[in-house]
Amino acid sequence: MSQPMMITKEDILHQVKLSCKIPEIIEEIVTRKVITTAVAEADIKVEIEELQKAADQIRFINQLNSADDTWSWLEKHGLSLDDFEETVYTNLISGKLASHLFADKVEPYFFENQLDYTGAIMYEVVLDDEDLAIELFYAIQEGEMSFYDVAHKYIQDKELSRKCGYLGKVQRKDLKPEISAPVFAAKPPQLLKPIITSKGVHLILVEEIIQPELNNMLRMQIISDLFTGWLKQQVDNVEIMKSLELHKQAA
Repeated sequence: MSQPMMITKEDILHQVKLSCKIPEIIEEIVTRKVITTAVAEADIKVEIEELQKAADQIRFINQLNSADDTWSWLEKHGLSLDDFEETVYTNLISGKLASHLFADKVEPYFFENQLDYTGAIMYEVVLDDEDLAIELFYAIQEGEMSFYDVAHKYIQDKELSRKCGYLGKVQRKDLKPEISAPVFAAKPPQLLKPIITSKGVHLILVEEIIQPELNNMLRMQIISDLFTGWLKQQVDNVEIMKSLELHKQAA
């Protein structure tokens, strides 16, 4: 029969220290304070209806379909109802602040960085032997075997082998420079000559190049990317100020 075990707040804090997560948690605290300060300076308001909608979204994401589900989830994570409302509020104001800061900067940023959002539909086989890769490349070129036969035979990962090395839609930023350059210069459908990287020798079939469209999904992604970069800069500045203050005290 299991014995009850008491876990205190001090135990939790001590475990956080032992797990070396103090710097990570401090950064999260600083990030939250930066957001709260910026929201106050921008005089961003939150309506009750917005809070309710945001709370419903969190419940949906966490599959909290009833009041009992919600209370059990709160108890599991050691949260009170007030804590939950604070989480909802923080998520909501983060999104509103991001839109406030960067909604009008999306289009110029998109057109300036349009190449970064170009997508490629591609398949890939990574080999260890350059001579074998060249041999297979010419065998495919001459119609002796298909790329899909090569992928099925030489890819070790069974799931990836079943998909014949299909990587789906990838963007330039997802690829190493030595791969992205020939991929996005390809005229699909095109099999690229073997490319050597630190991972091995890549045989790549480029099926399609997809030109970016500034739709709502991409617009939100750009706002999120810009906001993340801005937040990092703000947090880094806080850390620099903190370091300078500690340095003064030491002096």
